[in-house]
Amino acid sequence: MPDWSDFRKEALYIDGAWIENSADHVEVHDPATGELIGVVPKAGRQEAETAVEAAKRAFPAFAALPAAERAKMLHRLADEIEAALEPLAELLTREQGKPMTEALGEVRMSAAYIRWFAEEARRVYGETIPSPWPNRRIMTTKEPVGVVAAITPWNFPSSMLARKIGPALAAGCTLVAKPASQTPYSALAWGILCERAGIPSGVVNIVTGDAGEIGGLFTSHRDVAKITFTGSTAVGKMLLRQAADTVKRCSMELGGNAPFIVFDDADLGAAVEGAIAAKFRNAGQTCVCSNRIYVQSAIYDRFVAQFSEAVSRLKLGPGTAAQTDVGPLIDARALSKVEEFLADAEAKGARIVCGGNRQQGLFFQPTVVAEATEQMNVARDEIFGPVAPVFRFESEAEVVEAANATEYGLACYFYTRDLGRSFRVSEALKFGLIGINEGIITTEVAPFGGVKQSGFGKEGSRYGIEDYLDTKYVCLGGLGMDA
Repeated sequence: MPDWSDFRKEALYIDGAWIENSADHVEVHDPATGELIGVVPKAGRQEAETAVEAAKRAFPAFAALPAAERAKMLHRLADEIEAALEPLAELLTREQGKPMTEALGEVRMSAAYIRWFAEEARRVYGETIPSPWPNRRIMTTKEPVGVVAAITPWNFPSSMLARKIGPALAAGCTLVAKPASQTPYSALAWGILCERAGIPSGVVNIVTGDAGEIGGLFTSHRDVAKITFTGSTAVGKMLLRQAADTVKRCSMELGGNAPFIVFDDADLGAAVEGAIAAKFRNAGQTCVCSNRIYVQSAIYDRFVAQFSEAVSRLKLGPGTAAQTDVGPLIDARALSKVEEFLADAEAKGARIVCGGNRQQGLFFQPTVVAEATEQMNVARDEIFGPVAPVFRFESEAEVVEAANATEYGLACYFYTRDLGRSFRVSEALKFGLIGINEGIITTEVAPFGGVKQSGFGKEGSRYGIEDYLDTKYVCLGGLGMDA
């Protein structure tokens, strides 16, 4: 039976080889215990350039493979993920902190994205277009963009990479990945998985290290055709500015400020259950977590009471413990940020109903804050922690305006049993993802991506491969059709 440590690689994966000769290293700690898990190379521009060059060399042959061959490789890659489900999940939990049940779900989702795009590889269609000229025919074809640079975050270190590796390889692109320094092992494990699946050398490369140096190399390198980034809006803006000089194709999955709306005709029990799922998954450290919970006045007190009771039953602990519902925060900075949000809310009149306290290490109690208002920082900024502020509203028009009053537009949720309201509100909300009477809606078959300053581009679904393809127009003349 494989162990999680079998997938803990402490080397860069470049051109099908493991490279350890880095002058400096990054320590990786278990956020639940503070234990040192190990070290990975702190690479920079030179190593990133070597990886880009390897991807460039591998691109022509890989792009020329029949789509069916790439599909077979991706299916084998999904098989390898599923065969190592438990050790990969434990590795993820140890470096990231989330409960094992969530880590298992994330690794399963990684396999699902790879398998989905294995099938999409064979469905990259061109078309013929009716010609305005009798002696010419017009066609379009789809071609891979080239070398892709992928930058992924620490909160979903496996599935965020799956969303990029899957469509890139399905399209015929090659890829260089830069994972977050807090959680590099789940990304490096992809090198082992790619080897086992028979992915050719140079097609997938993984470089850990200095984010500024490696990101700067990606955005400036003439042989990188596309940047795909998941992370904060601030870093996304910086990458876009850097990539402008070489006019690279970019896709950005950035920050969120998700509203969760409960109308007075909602199924209250279902709304409480959905709010728990949407808020406290991964200790609130997801870009689609409910950041602002709006509850209509007629049911506000009942919702807060039931919600707080359910939240108080959540078990806080290390992700490796069987009964854990909520794990640690990723680092001390994240913990301090949560405390700052609570201090601001209390100073402006909010009431902490349950939780509200730091625990030993990086743990923070799941917390419910009642009587939240738009003047508080929790209304404007992404919390990224286990704190649920509950706002009161009166009318549908009022809450739609409040929900939309943010520069972000990633995810939104609302609960109602009124069919007409379901359509009215979903059409009025300016978000890329909307869950009606559901708190978790992410799936590989549906497009994931935001609007406004939450970014652009889609991951998953049939739309997810489009950002990795160029459309070529071919006009074929001299056919003598009028002879």
